[in-house]
Amino acid sequence: MTNTKTTKIAVLGTGGGGRAHAARLAELGYEVHVGTRDVEATLARSEPDMMGNPPYKEWLADHPGIQLHTFADAAAAADEIVINGIDGHNALSTLTGISACLSGKVVIDYAVPYLYGAEMDHPWPTPWGTMPKLDPCDTDSLGEQIQRALPDVKVVKSFVTQEQETVVNPKGIGGGDHTMFVAGEDSDAKRTATELLAAYGWSDVLDLGGIVSARGMEMYAHMHSAIGLALGLGNHFGVKIVR
Repeated sequence: MTNTKTTKIAVLGTGGGGRAHAARLAELGYEVHVGTRDVEATLARSEPDMMGNPPYKEWLADHPGIQLHTFADAAAAADEIVINGIDGHNALSTLTGISACLSGKVVIDYAVPYLYGAEMDHPWPTPWGTMPKLDPCDTDSLGEQIQRALPDVKVVKSFVTQEQETVVNPKGIGGGDHTMFVAGEDSDAKRTATELLAAYGWSDVLDLGGIVSARGMEMYAHMHSAIGLALGLGNHFGVKIVR
């Protein structure tokens, strides 16, 4: 399925997840505007990032047509959809700072509010260090915080329960026979997110209701990590809701 009209979509974030979305959207025929905090600094980096991704300048050269801007300029360029891949610790403050560029648009948020390096009585050791703490958790979520801070924005929490490489290519696992979730207060915005998921190849999308369900998706991140550790690093998997 390809885009039949010129549609500008913004992807905020230059990490592995943002790259996966930007590349797939460009492949589908969208005009992609990527946002970063400091364009010059991003392009000046010559070393891989903390996840081992090559310098963004190299990646960008291999993906002609994708445009790099500041967060604000990328969001302003989007016709309707802004995909938030900013790290969870900085997402709220960053989005609040560019609120005028987001007004009236659909923000699909997949950030997980990980707090790295937090003191914990009972840390969870992993091959990459201590599992980060979720903050907020239980009684609030990052998705809810973003929606409260940006009442003129239609926030949809989605994409959270898979690696982003799988979000943009669900058929890479089990032929695509697994489930994606959406949550938010605006039914039209959730429909927009679901249509984008269909373009990616998803056939099973479950609406979890209001943005409060972002709590469940964000807290699932720890379960996802536990499953990944049990299967072995590098083994991607899907989650299927069996009715």
